[in-house]
Amino acid sequence: MGKKFDYAKAMARLEEIAVKVEDPKTSLDDIAGLVKESRTLIKDCREYLRGVRESIESVENE
Repeated sequence: MGKKFDYAKAMARLEEIAVKVEDPKTSLDDIAGLVKESRTLIKDCREYLRGVRESIESVENE
């Protein structure tokens, strides 16, 4: 995550992926790629939220 992470954009993409995965027209090969992409997005979202939580906790402890 070299550039600033856009949490809202990542969440929107995860919603798009969920819709595609639920679509019966989506091939299994495409689903496999979407699942892989979603894993990366979820990992990035968790890291971002962890950082925000740590930032809030450090402000609270000042």
